[in-house]
Amino acid sequence: MKSRLTTGLLAALACLAATTTSQATASFHNSGTIANGGGFSNWDGSNLDSPCAITQSTSVLYPGTSSSIKCQADYQGSGYTGRYHAMKTHNSGYTYGETGFYGFAFYLQSAWDFSGSQQYQLFQMIANYAGDSKNTCGEDWQPSAMIWVQGNQLASRRNYGSDECHRTTQSYTGLAGVSAGVWHRIVTQAHWTNDSTGYYKVWFDGTKVLELLNQAVTINRPVQYRMDVGIYANSWHDQGYCTGSTQRIAWFSKVGKGTVFADADPAQW
Repeated sequence: MKSRLTTGLLAALACLAATTTSQATASFHNSGTIANGGGFSNWDGSNLDSPCAITQSTSVLYPGTSSSIKCQADYQGSGYTGRYHAMKTHNSGYTYGETGFYGFAFYLQSAWDFSGSQQYQLFQMIANYAGDSKNTCGEDWQPSAMIWVQGNQLASRRNYGSDECHRTTQSYTGLAGVSAGVWHRIVTQAHWTNDSTGYYKVWFDGTKVLELLNQAVTINRPVQYRMDVGIYANSWHDQGYCTGSTQRIAWFSKVGKGTVFADADPAQW
């Protein structure tokens, strides 16, 4: 009897250890702080342009957290030719051939203006191609996957090709309706290849809204992609004007990266 009890106890402990190991797969978790320094919970830096601001806030909180990241962009008029980034950066986004889950929670200001069709990026994977041996077109920073709000709809894209100068970008719009003044959750999963083994998926508030299977989803080059989360009012620069409200504010929290869905889903950690 003692032998059976001992055997059963050892088996239970082994099972618990295996479960704990399988769950300890997150490589980055930030609960709404802006501190830099790298590592498991701090950012590597900011992608911040002069008309924009990033602050740590306690006025809008994701449940269970004590702070959030407030990102603000203010339109400067047609005389300003720079960009409008207010994003925190995590250097270890992905490299070619990797598979991962990535997630965050976001909250658009209650007065967010959904009129018009301009884009407001919330998330991007981006790499610097300067110095790459295949760079014959003078490319530097080039985004890969992106997630944005356009009108009141969620959108995303894939960017793929043999190299940074020979590529195709495909957007997927109208994925889900986005509301102001509430927290939303985003999770993405990707196998980052430029062949038929690649895939890219997006979940919005727990519901899968995009699934690309057996498709190329990135550029076939050995560069390091960085993960940026925040606001990038790219249309203001690209189109040279602003439609609707000239001030955009959003809060971000529970930014995660790992190898299983729970590592990235803000509701599960």
